[in-house]
Amino acid sequence: MKNIFKSLIAAVLITGGFASCEDEQEIKYLSPEGSFQILSPETGGSIVLNGDTPDNPGLAMVWEDISYGNPTEVSYTIQIDVTGNDFATPRDIATVPGGATYKTITMAELNNAALAMELPVDEASSIDIRVKSWVGSNGSMEAYSNVITYIITPYSVTIPVQDLFLVGAATEHGWSENAFNAPLFRDHANQNLYRFTGYFAADGFKVLSKRGAWHPQYGSASAGVLGVSGEDGSNEPGQIMVPAAGYYTFTMNTDEMTYSLEPFTVDPVTMPVFTSVGIIGAATPGGWDNDTNMTNTTQQPHLWRLQTVALTAAAVKFRANDSWDLPGNWGAGTAPIQGQMSENGGDFQGVVIDGNYEVWFNDLDKRYIFIEN
Repeated sequence: MKNIFKSLIAAVLITGGFASCEDEQEIKYLSPEGSFQILSPETGGSIVLNGDTPDNPGLAMVWEDISYGNPTEVSYTIQIDVTGNDFATPRDIATVPGGATYKTITMAELNNAALAMELPVDEASSIDIRVKSWVGSNGSMEAYSNVITYIITPYSVTIPVQDLFLVGAATEHGWSENAFNAPLFRDHANQNLYRFTGYFAADGFKVLSKRGAWHPQYGSASAGVLGVSGEDGSNEPGQIMVPAAGYYTFTMNTDEMTYSLEPFTVDPVTMPVFTSVGIIGAATPGGWDNDTNMTNTTQQPHLWRLQTVALTAAAVKFRANDSWDLPGNWGAGTAPIQGQMSENGGDFQGVVIDGNYEVWFNDLDKRYIFIEN
């Protein structure tokens, strides 16, 4: 009878098991066979990261495959930590699904990770690198490669100089050009691409290059075509018109000189109106013990702001209701200064220069921006 039972288990694994790899019940039958090694780079390698070529390779990883005793898809995650920390606080910098055994990390990606670990800029630092293999939708079974050391020299991230701000009857600021107008959120990978998701009234708006100054200003040259005035007010563009009151995502590209305004649906389950949202972490006045709370407005209940706060080049996260509950716990920002966070993400470095900043966070699309005062 025992042999029949064993045969039935084997049949399930061989025939029906492949189609249900996401079923965590099957993962208990799997286990890694042996170990696997990092093939490249060799331990002790080094690189001086260069901010002029952020998309160039910073770390080209190749490692051996590993089997879990059953033809199932294996995923790999590259992890780094400061040398000597024994991966007490590992940082995931790339995940490779589908069984691939190689990955190239760009200079910008590696530099962002280095800054998030608070490694000094323009100085060589030693990091440890390993590859985690895992199967199952929740990583229920894991195995790790050997550990190599790698010497990296990070560079300082330059704070972009152009911030853009909303103005107009369709916005909460009306036609006041100096009312702590909400900024657009720059894309971390394309400094010419800006977005804003929020509530607009059925009226018109424009975009200012600077609070307190009307020119240069951006607006509509024609449908979908962006126009910009001269510093003397010449060639002033028209308003961008909102057809009906509601939530929209406004996108503009100052390189291609295009814009779009698309309706946005607010999901009350994943996007509730929180009682409070704050910034927390070693970079903030309250450290990891006390949130520095932000404010919102009746017209923009999902847009949170701090007019000024002293921040250091250290770790931060955002959270709602002074709690780590979900939804309302955001981290793992894509870059210092501006980017996009994920729900339940890890801490990240918000700024690279100590100073006073205004802070903006949009809980609809999880975008953030720090603007130096």
